[in-house]
Amino acid sequence: MIDSECDALVRWGGLPVRTVPGKGFEEMADWPGDVELPAEAEVGASAWCVAVSGFEGIAYTELFDAFLRDVDTTGISAFLIGSWVTSDGMDLTAADAFAPLIAAADRFPNLRHLFVADIESWQWEISWIKQCDLTPLLRAFPNLRTFGVRGSDDLGWEQRAYPELRELTFQTGGLPPEVVRAVGGSDFPRLTDLEMYLGTEEYFGGSEARDLDDLLAGTGFPELRYLGLRNAENADEIAAAVAHAPIVARLEVLDLSLGALGDEGAAALLAGQPLTHLKKLDLHHHFISEPMQERLREALPGVEVDLSEPQEPDDWDDDVEHRFVSVAE
Repeated sequence: MIDSECDALVRWGGLPVRTVPGKGFEEMADWPGDVELPAEAEVGASAWCVAVSGFEGIAYTELFDAFLRDVDTTGISAFLIGSWVTSDGMDLTAADAFAPLIAAADRFPNLRHLFVADIESWQWEISWIKQCDLTPLLRAFPNLRTFGVRGSDDLGWEQRAYPELRELTFQTGGLPPEVVRAVGGSDFPRLTDLEMYLGTEEYFGGSEARDLDDLLAGTGFPELRYLGLRNAENADEIAAAVAHAPIVARLEVLDLSLGALGDEGAAALLAGQPLTHLKKLDLHHHFISEPMQERLREALPGVEVDLSEPQEPDDWDDDVEHRFVSVAE
């Protein structure tokens, strides 16, 4: 699970993120000229992120080439592809950004933790990030333990077995239903953490509860302990499906936060299978009434129930209640 909600990651793969160029590398304004980089022994102490320094800055591919030249990448276990968007590269996709990484796969023999598109909204809105089919990247690095991706425009996922993955994260304003189904139909014998920002139909999402059938059945997720079905506009429908899902019995943390969950969804959770085995039920950013919040707390006395950040529906239309998710555009 990622602590931040689509902010720049500060840790990845258990290591502090070090961005080039970036904070601590102000002297690299004119990089990729020769600069003083950390000693070889220090390379493995960070999760490295290569990102363009500004909209008018040096192209991502040029920065990545310089990174390969100046850093002994054999010691890197965690890597992030940051923003690749410049005024000359607005149409570039994630595939354009990770193609050089694939070409240099043999230079990263110890890479185990990878994140694609660590881009903040002030750099490029999440719905503007041009994603792609992730298959070539994941096949180039079959030993990844942790994988995360941000953005969903044209996102693709190959349904197959992923024997090494332990943690998988999708941060989106809307996760395409076909990706949800492909993930649910894949086999993850070692996966312990799965986090999906389901989002809204307006921003490439629109998954219905039935799109989660394979995932909630749990057949391909024998070791799953954290399940995050977050940021869902139809959170009540999702909660009703989760309430009777076989996979819930093996979970330690159930996370339905950041979405439009209301009293109907909370009541469905209470009417479903017992949730007292959970260590945590995360519902923060919700539309649940105070009486229903109290019912949840009373029903789950030994569970950490996060009901922080209660929201009020938008009132621009007096006849319709408009709830909203935390991450959309």
